[in-house]
Amino acid sequence: MSRAADSADPAEPAPDVPAARSAAGADALDRAVWRLRSRGCWDDAAALLEPHAAGHPPYAIHRAALLVERCMFTATGWAAAEDALRAAEAVAGDNDERGAAACERGHLAYAATVLGVRDRADEARSALGRAAALLDPAAPGRALLDFRRGLMAEHVADSPESARAAYRRAHAGATAHGDALLLSFTWRHLAGLALRDGELAEARHGFGESLRIREELGYLIGTAPALAALADAAPAEEAPGLRAEAARLLRLMGGVPSWLAGHLTQASASPAPS
Repeated sequence: MSRAADSADPAEPAPDVPAARSAAGADALDRAVWRLRSRGCWDDAAALLEPHAAGHPPYAIHRAALLVERCMFTATGWAAAEDALRAAEAVAGDNDERGAAACERGHLAYAATVLGVRDRADEARSALGRAAALLDPAAPGRALLDFRRGLMAEHVADSPESARAAYRRAHAGATAHGDALLLSFTWRHLAGLALRDGELAEARHGFGESLRIREELGYLIGTAPALAALADAAPAEEAPGLRAEAARLLRLMGGVPSWLAGHLTQASASPAPS
C-alpha cells in the first residue's frame, strides 16, 4: 500500500512480453491491473501495462489514466502522469483514442486545479473540449467525458445546474454501457448536488448506491470517501459510525485519499444533518 503514497518508490518492472496476447491473457492482465488499482497501488498497476503500452494505444491510455487517478487521490506523481499522457497521445491512432487521451489530460489539469497545485483550469477546459470534438457521441468514453465536464462545472465554474445536467448524461451513458464504477461516481456527485439543495432523502439514496457499488466491485480505495459522503447526509445517530469506519479504512490505505482526513475532521466538528 505504501506505493500509493510514495512517488519515489519505483514499481518492480513487469516481464517483457509480446504485444499480441490471447483474449484470456488480456483478461488476466486486466484483472491484475484492477486488483492493484482498487487498492491504490497505481504504480504497480501501471508497471503491468508498460510492456504493452508502446504498441497498443488502449493500454497506453489506460496506463496514463491510472497515473492521473493517482494524482487525484494522492496529490503526487504529476511528472509520471504527464510522461504517460505524452506517450499515450503519441501512439493514439484514431479519433476515439485521441479523444480518450485528451479526456485524461483534461482530468489531470482539473486535478491540479482543485487540489491547489497549480491553476490549470483553462488547459482542462481546452482538453475536455478537444475530447468532445473527437469522441463519437456513441463512444463508451463519452460518459466519462460528460462526468468530467460535470466536475469542471461544479467545482471550477460553480455552476451546479450545468453540473447536474452533465452528471445525468454521464449516468445514462454509464448505465447504457454497463460501467458500474462510473455509476458509483455519478450517483455520488448527483447526491452531492441534492444535499446542497437540502434534498436529504435523494442524497442518502445516491450516496448509498455509490457505496453499495464500490463495495460490490471491491473498489477499496474509493470506499472511505463513499462512507464519508453518506455520513454527510445521514441522521445524527448514524453519522459518527460511518465516519469512524471511513477513518479506519483511510488508515488502512495509508492516508489515501490525501484530502479525506481534513474532510472527516471538519465534518466531525459539526453535527450531521438529521
